[in-house]
Amino acid sequence: MDASSTAHDEQAYGLTGLGLERLRLIRRDAQDQEADLSYLRRLLHGRLDILRAELERRRLATDRPEADDLLGRLPSILADVPSGVRRPARHLRMGPPRGERYQREADALMGDVQLADLGAHGTEELLAAVERLTVHEREVSGRRQALQRRADDCSAEITRRYREGEARVDDLLAGG
Repeated sequence: MDASSTAHDEQAYGLTGLGLERLRLIRRDAQDQEADLSYLRRLLHGRLDILRAELERRRLATDRPEADDLLGRLPSILADVPSGVRRPARHLRMGPPRGERYQREADALMGDVQLADLGAHGTEELLAAVERLTVHEREVSGRRQALQRRADDCSAEITRRYREGEARVDDLLAGG
């Protein structure tokens, strides 16, 4: 057993001592934070797609006028093309981050390389921005996965309690 699964098991084990309402609160908080991070990931992916498209345009160095029209190419650049590698997404509400921390992160992200005038930036600057954004996307994805595990652990513990009779649906209905 590796260190990450051991830490995960210890974290899940700690949930057994919490009350049902506390478990639901932790799960809801994890889901809200996951939604905020999902929004950040979408911003990151959009910016990365635009920067990569510009770098590809420069690499091809075509004389076609339509290749220079970034605005006209945005729909195809930002199209959400399904990948066979991705896991199905959870159902999340999407919108600007509600948490102040994530809102600041989104604001800072928008201040990296200005997309309005990519021609004003050299290729090396764009490559460096792609690298920074890629590192940031990996970090955001890791945080998001940890929140998904937390929400899943809470759900599993809640389900276990109902299955084993430690919690009853009647109690939930009476309190609601």
